[in-house]
Amino acid sequence: MEPLVLYVLDLASGAAPDLALRRVPARETVLTATDLSATRGDGVFETVLVVDGTPQALEEHLDRFARSAALLDLPDPRRDLWRHAVLTAAAELGTLRPRAAIKFVLSRGDEAGDGAGTGWLLGFAPSAPPAAPPAPIDVVLLDRGYRHDVAQTSPWLLQGAKTLSYAVNMAALREARRRGAQDVVFVSSDGFVLEGPTSTLIVRIDGGYLTPPPDLGILPGTTQADVFAALRGWGEQVATRRLTVPDLLGADAVWLCSSTRGAAAVRSIDGTEFAVDDVLTERLRDHLDARRK
Repeated sequence: MEPLVLYVLDLASGAAPDLALRRVPARETVLTATDLSATRGDGVFETVLVVDGTPQALEEHLDRFARSAALLDLPDPRRDLWRHAVLTAAAELGTLRPRAAIKFVLSRGDEAGDGAGTGWLLGFAPSAPPAAPPAPIDVVLLDRGYRHDVAQTSPWLLQGAKTLSYAVNMAALREARRRGAQDVVFVSSDGFVLEGPTSTLIVRIDGGYLTPPPDLGILPGTTQADVFAALRGWGEQVATRRLTVPDLLGADAVWLCSSTRGAAAVRSIDGTEFAVDDVLTERLRDHLDARRK
């Protein structure tokens, strides 16, 4: 990841958006050693793809940002402020790279702070440009260790919130690499298919396209929603429903979707091989890159 632009938000003053946003050098230190994002991972974030200076699916990301903040009992993010900040950073990124991303973060703030929290945005470019189209990926199934209804039975576990506590997700990706794969699909302890560490699952079964529902304690996928919108527009059948491991392994085709990667075709899961639909994958990639919202 190559840092390109960095903005810090003044969350305490209540100032107008243009006055509450400060541009700083991209590698400047902006956190104290006692900020709870650093010491506890206590905060939430979103990552938005930026194409030619336009942030993709921004309103959907802001919706999910607010939902995650509410799940963590964080201050309600000022939508006008965060929107202005992302649009400002995206406009600057557009002068630097045709394709980049913005990570925007709300932390609970310093342990001895005023409770307003800490906010910042980092605009960055990948260390290497993405392949066009990206190579199909190999995936392993890993048990997340929770039942499918954990979001209802144990909401304090924060399943479905996009928090800064990503140590488990990164450990899962390292395990995938140890097994000779590139990514993971999590499974509940009672056998329901969930999501990837940084992605949402889409499968094609009997010609229809399916994704697991958010009530399983997974993140609502912004890219998945845009893929489904495209598929509906092309006359395809889409639906959200629970999937078991046999459902997944019997699928006709599989994709993992995320903001920065788009729709990545899956070549195999735990050694079970899938047909790779290069034509549809490229069509989805073109659709996602052409979004202007």
